[in-house]
Order: sequence, then C-alpha cells, then structure tokens
Amino acid sequence: MHMQININTDIEMNNLSDLPKLNMLMENLKMKINKSKLARDMGVDRRTIEKYLKGYEPKRIRERSSKIDDYYEIIALLLSEESKQIFYYKRVLWQYLKDNHGLSCSQSNFRKYILNKVEFQSYFDSGKRKSSNVEVVRFETPPAEQAQLDWKENIRYITKDGEILYVNICVLLLAFSRFRTFHLSISKSQSLLFAFLTESFEAFGGVPKTIVTDNMKTVMDEPRTEYQKGKVNERFDQFAKDMGFEVWPCIAGRPRTKAKVEAPMKIIDEIHAYQGKFDYEELHQFVQKLCDRINHSYHQGTGKIPILALKKERNLLSPLPHERIRDFYKIDQILVKVNTSNMITFKSNQYSVPPGYIGQTLSLQVYDNHIYIYYNTELVVQHAISHLKINYKPDHYVGALARGLPSSTNIEELAIKNLEAIHEVYKNE
Repeated sequence: MHMQININTDIEMNNLSDLPKLNMLMENLKMKINKSKLARDMGVDRRTIEKYLKGYEPKRIRERSSKIDDYYEIIALLLSEESKQIFYYKRVLWQYLKDNHGLSCSQSNFRKYILNKVEFQSYFDSGKRKSSNVEVVRFETPPAEQAQLDWKENIRYITKDGEILYVNICVLLLAFSRFRTFHLSISKSQSLLFAFLTESFEAFGGVPKTIVTDNMKTVMDEPRTEYQKGKVNERFDQFAKDMGFEVWPCIAGRPRTKAKVEAPMKIIDEIHAYQGKFDYEELHQFVQKLCDRINHSYHQGTGKIPILALKKERNLLSPLPHERIRDFYKIDQILVKVNTSNMITFKSNQYSVPPGYIGQTLSLQVYDNHIYIYYNTELVVQHAISHLKINYKPDHYVGALARGLPSSTNIEELAIKNLEAIHEVYKNE
C-alpha cells in the first residue's frame, strides 16, 4: 500500500541535498518514503534518491583563484594611462610578463583571464590595432623559390633617456621555411638595404630565386601597376644580378601579394611594450632576440619550426656569390679616436666632430659617399667624403674656438678667416 505524504513541515524539497533531512523526519514519524515518486518528481533515477537519503554528499568544487591574479597589480600598472609602454595585443602582454615577471601559463588561459576582467579587456577593445577582414588566399611556395622583403617604417620609440627616435626595421623572410632576418636602423638608404640583404643571404646559407618586394624607392624607380610592369632601380638591378636573384615587385596597393611577410610584421609591435626601457643599442639587441625567438618557435600556419625547416630549404638555395662580391656590399664599422683638434682621420683626411669629444673613441661607417660618425649609437655628424686634408664644419670650428677665447671676441668672424686660411693651405695637398 502506497502512502501519500502530506505533512506540514518547514522542509522544502528543492534539490537532492535536502533528502537527508526528509529521511530523518520520516524515520522520526515512523513513516515510509515513496522513493519512486520522489525520483519522478525530481527527474532522477530511484537509485540516486536512495543514495542521497543515506547521506551522500557530492564533492564540493573548491573555488580557486587564478594564479594569474598574482599579476593583477602588475597588469594594471602596465595598462594604465601613466605607463609609456603600449600593448597592442594580448599576446604581447603575455610574452612581456613571461619574459620579465616569471608568468607561467598558456597564452589561451591568459587571453581568457583578460577577457573576464572588464577593466583589462577595455584596454584592448580601445586599442589602435584592428584586425583586417580582407580575405587572403592561402598558398605555399616550394623551398628556395622565394623570399619576401618589407620595412616596418618610422616606428616612434622613446629611449630610457627620454630621447625620441624614429626607427625602421627591415625584414627578409624565406617563404617556405618562414625563417627570417631583422635589421634595426635609423636610415633606410639603399646601401644599408644592400648590406642587410647580403648578410641575410649569408645567414640563410644561400640565395632564393626571387625576392618579392613592394615599390619602395630603394628598389623601384617606377612602381609596378596593373597597367605597367614598373622599372627596377639600376643599382638594385645590378645588386640582384651580382647576388643571383630576380626581383618581383608587387602591384602597387596590393600588399597581400607578400602576405607571408606582411602578416608577421605585427610581431614587431612588441617593441612598444618596451617603450622607455632601452637605449638604441639595447633596442637593437632586443629586435635580434625577438627574431631568434620567432625562428625557434612553432609556426601554426606551416606546422614547422623555421630554424629546422631552414635546414631543408638551405640545400636548395642558390650558392652564395664570391666573398669579394659580398664584401663589396657590406658596411664596415671602424673605430676612430678624436684628436686634440676635435677631428677624426679617415684615409689620411681629417673630419671634424662637435666640441666635447676630444680623446673619445667613436665608430665610423662609410656608405653612399658619406661618412657617418657615431658616439655609441647616436649619430654625431655626417660628412661627404672629401679629397681635402682638413674638413671642418663651421659650427664645429666655432664651438671649439669659443672655448679658448674671451666672450668679447667676434668668434664667427674669426672662425671664417681661420677656415679660409686652413682651406688655402691644404687645398693643393
């Protein structure tokens, strides 16, 4: 005989965890429980009802805070308006915390954490970098067939000394292996481009058949369009012949032609995470470190690690040209010492530097028929290569002369007369 339970109590059957209370009550009343009806009413198996009536308690899920919470204050500081550092992507913030603060979690978990923190997610929602919805047709290139060249131009960088630099990063990427080289520079001159490509080929261990490039002025005199093939610069054309590759310019306005190098260029945005942290030389080292890290990392698009895939591609590249040809396109750096006349010597001729460098060792580079003199990484002065023995810039001479004369002296007038005399003495030597 089944009994219908209709007892006025304070117990409500809201969930299974209430059943032990019901069992205790019914035992006190010496009444039986209709387990089948309870099972139907609660939508569970009869055996489940029996288990809970006997006092079963499910394991409680312990709420745990994320270990990323330990970095909350650091993240908040990095993403604050007071910070000079810029994080265009969550990936960059994740990498920065890994490299500098010991964060150890997967990138996917970090992304979820940021997404769930409104105050952090809003930073990235309002960011300057937006993903493009332009469709790109994916294609792969045979080994040694192609490399893609590009510049990341005019990157504004504040050094740790507060100096504002506008730097450029040149990238050459082998299309098959995705192995790449980076070069950071202030200049974008053609001579620097030749030196970079030459050293890149040496790093590759050979030369690809073609180089895909946009219509940069150091490569093209006339851009390639849908209606004309364009005109390669004469010097670059000669360089290509000397190195043994063909130039393949993109149609102007179609950067997707070299999407393999265009897409990874956003990786270079990682340097903004270090705004105000490096001097120029340290920034240069960071860019090389970044390049090495990418070359040693798994590439999701190809399923390869570039440094390992390069071993296969290297065997199929064209041989490097003779060392004599390669050396012709390289830029050597020479160390020179400033003499007591505030000048340095290059090929028996002297060139002035600004006052204050006497006794200092400076570095000198020669390209494009000019001499570039650096103190550490700061460009101190630029001179056109001259056949004259003595080459003073007037403001250098005025500055040096002013240090040893009374303030009442007409320095500019005296400097002009002295420079004319110096020029007259040395012009025929």
